[in-house]
Amino acid sequence: MLRPPTNPRRRTSGACTPPAAVAGVSPTLSRPCVLVTGFDPFDGAALNPSWLAALALHGRSIGGHRVIAAQLPTVFDRSLLELAALLKQHRPALVLCLGQAGGRSAISLERVAININDARIADNVGAQPTDSPVVHGGPSAYFSTLPIKAIVQEVTSLGIAAQVSQTAGTFVCNHVFYTMMHALAQRTALAHTTAGFIHVPWLPEQGSPSMPLADMVRAIRQAIRCALERSEDLHASGGALH
Repeated sequence: MLRPPTNPRRRTSGACTPPAAVAGVSPTLSRPCVLVTGFDPFDGAALNPSWLAALALHGRSIGGHRVIAAQLPTVFDRSLLELAALLKQHRPALVLCLGQAGGRSAISLERVAININDARIADNVGAQPTDSPVVHGGPSAYFSTLPIKAIVQEVTSLGIAAQVSQTAGTFVCNHVFYTMMHALAQRTALAHTTAGFIHVPWLPEQGSPSMPLADMVRAIRQAIRCALERSEDLHASGGALH
């Protein structure tokens, strides 16, 4: 039976250097870092709030950790190569991958990544894999090691809608989420890295339901702080009826 892992969260990892996409901030090599990724726009959109939220946090210090933002392409294979390079370069204490979930009204803490690609639309280079594994021979699923229920509680206390989500979909978001968790499980140097995936709603200019960018940034900042501080998640209901 697949069980959510117990994860140690006291960290000492990570030399940090800023990605080229947000160059101009001097690196602080002696401080552990948090890696926050977002995606580029996809499916004809002009923007992607997941990247705008990540970028807004780049260079900030949260819980003694420097935040490094990086943009991933909404492309199945290439996103994995770029994420692997980021993990190797930064050796982060914490990784939050962000994605856009149009149609959702709340910050969504994803519980589980599944080993399947089943794209309803094509990615940004026209790839549309169907019923293929993310990692051949990999486990059926991985659980987030974020304290997802504690984060939901803390974000909600700020007056920002948040929820536990039982699915990250079967598009590039889940593809990246699964690959990240698989890489962390396989690499001894990253054994103590906490990681997970968070979906954000549309921005108001994209449609409804939506959330202002400032609220997304506040929510992600609180999620980082909570993940760095907590050694265990809350024992509270976060399930779904369907």
